[in-house]
Amino acid sequence: QVQLVESGGGLVQPGGSLRLSCAASRLTFGHYDMSWYRQAPGKERELVATITSTGVPTNFADSVKGRFTISRDNAKNTVYLQMNSLKPEDTALYYCNARLLTIRYWGQGTQVTVSS
Repeated sequence: QVQLVESGGGLVQPGGSLRLSCAASRLTFGHYDMSWYRQAPGKERELVATITSTGVPTNFADSVKGRFTISRDNAKNTVYLQMNSLKPEDTALYYCNARLLTIRYWGQGTQVTVSS
């Protein structure tokens, strides 16, 4: 079955950086749009950023524009989220999502905590 495995989360101080990775298996990775979502306690899950199957970054949340970048390596079946200038409000569980038309797959998430 399809697996999306996120990694790279952790505890970081405000202003710091993290790079999240999501490794996909058992799907034709290059056909899928890949996205990162996040969910903070007591809040709804929100879209952070998307990279299309053709490698175009899009759909950045206003709160992360200029600070986060998304990229993918189709040879490694992996999508990345580079997060810079992190703020306490970026604290959340970050999820990887793969989408092809109406087909969606989700990872289990990786926790990001921004705190001094």
